[in-house]
This record gives sequence, C-alpha cells and structure tokens, in this order.
Amino acid sequence: MMHNKGNSCELSNGAVLDCFICSSSSHSTAASDLSCCSFEDYKLTTEWLLNHTSLRPKVAVICSSGLGLLAEGAANKQTFRYQDIPNFPVSTVAGDEGCLVFGTIEDTPCVFMQGHFHLYEGYTLCQVTFPVRIFKLMGVESVLVTNASGGICPDFKVGDIMIIKDHINLPGFAGQHPLCGPNDERFGIRFPCMSDAYSKDLRRLVLDVSSELGCRDFIREGVYCMVSGPNFETIAEARMLRVLGCDSVGMSTVPEVTVAKHCGLRVLGLSLITNKVSLDYSREEKVNHDEVLEISKMRAALLQKLVFTLICRFQQQSINTH
Repeated sequence: MMHNKGNSCELSNGAVLDCFICSSSSHSTAASDLSCCSFEDYKLTTEWLLNHTSLRPKVAVICSSGLGLLAEGAANKQTFRYQDIPNFPVSTVAGDEGCLVFGTIEDTPCVFMQGHFHLYEGYTLCQVTFPVRIFKLMGVESVLVTNASGGICPDFKVGDIMIIKDHINLPGFAGQHPLCGPNDERFGIRFPCMSDAYSKDLRRLVLDVSSELGCRDFIREGVYCMVSGPNFETIAEARMLRVLGCDSVGMSTVPEVTVAKHCGLRVLGLSLITNKVSLDYSREEKVNHDEVLEISKMRAALLQKLVFTLICRFQQQSINTH
C-alpha cells in the first residue's frame, strides 16, 4: 500500500521514494518508458523487496564473476534468488551465484549483487542496469562496483586491484547506451555529466585504507574500457585500446556506473586484474574464463577485507557530510 505525499511516495512499511511520483499522469506514462522497463516495473520490484526485508540499504555492492564471496561476511543476511524477484534478470555466467543478499557490515545496511548482467548474455542495457534504479528507489546512497578485467598497462600485474578513475564506453560510441530513449527525470537529468563519475573522495579513501591494511603495493589506479564481449580481445584491438589510454578492459560495469551517476549516487569502482592482455603476436598464452575465476578466488579474502573497511568509512563520511 502506498501513500502519496506531494512529490514523494511513502510505502506502508515506512520507506520513502522521494520525488519519484509525479502529479502528472501523462508524464508517468510517457517519460517512464525507458526502452523495455517502465517506472511501474521499477516500483513493483522495489515494493516487493521492501516488503520482504526490513533492511534499508545505504550501500550497494555489485560483485562480478568469482567475487560473490564478498557478501559472505555480512551479518543479519537475507538472500533472494534473482529468479524469485519480480522483473529481475537472471545470471547466466559461470561463477555468478545469481543472488541478492541483504545484510549489515557493522552498523551499515548493505545489499550485495552476487553476479551482474552483460550485453553478451542477450540482455538489453535497460535490463543490465535494472538493479541500479531499484537501489536508488530503496534509498541507497553509494554504489561499489567490482569487476574482473584484463590488464593493458604494462606496469600492471595479475592480482593487482585497480581503482577505476575513469572509463571509456566503447559500446556507447556505437549507440549502445543505457540512457538512450526517453529520459525519466524522476531518476535524473537528460544530459548528466560523467567527468566525475567515480568519486574522488572514495578513490582517495581506498588509498588510505589499503595503506592501513598493508596492501598498498598492488593497488593501482587507471582507466577501464568496456567492450561488449563475449570474446576476449584480439591483439590488434588490445593495441588500439592502449593507444586510446586504457589501462584495463572488461565486459561490464560501465552501464551500471552510468545509470548510478544519472541517479545521483556516489560511485566507486574496483577492478581485479585477472590476466595480462596480449599485445604481442609472439606470445603463446591465451586467456580463459577459468583463469579469471581462479584469480578472483585468490584475491577474494583481501578484497572482502578492503570492501568491508571501505563500507564502514563510507558511512562515517556520509555522517560527517550531513
């Protein structure tokens, strides 16, 4: 049951979706048609989740293939399979658990996505980014995105963790962009600025925390490039990406970050370097998905400690800001 309060909507369980319900019904039907997902779809899923958990997450963590273990250390956990959540896509990639996990890290309520969605699975970008808008409606303030990527920068080593300072959206250049189509101003403005997509404060925080944890030596910072996949890059493609200024390359993350920024959320991106991208025709090594999963498992414990410490600091920063 919902109660309208001017430009906000309060659910019967006390959660408030600020400024998302417009008094104009024509706006609701026209502007909310975001490719394949209507505002009613987002609202239905949000209500379902709010009615099935008492937690109201402030931080969302999107875990890539092999990194679903990041959710294991949370307390007071409630787990929902993607296929049981209305309108939610379903993971099809090996290494993705396909669960949404609610829990707390110390006193911070969080939600973890154990596996995210990709263009190469056949999903539209509306479906790929669907969870991010749900998190916005649930009251999430910060999004921490993790992924596995191939290192292009010659200084990077397998097992390094790259703080994403910027990205290149190659599918976006070809018109595959999550913000194409009618804009719904209940989520964000038509032309959002992306020059500060990744929070400088949160990036600095990673450097501070990694020094405290004694893992600063393999923390890097660089530019991530998204390609659509599912094949790994050719040598010619990898060389082109290096010329463009890319430090690592993967098949995810950028759509979710773009929509999170559009929704006004703070974003931090961490990319685990799971392989070295070949730039040399004489190299015999060939990357494979099993190798990616193996490196992810190797770094899972350290990443969990880093992420948990960051989440605690996120909340402290938020309190100090307010």
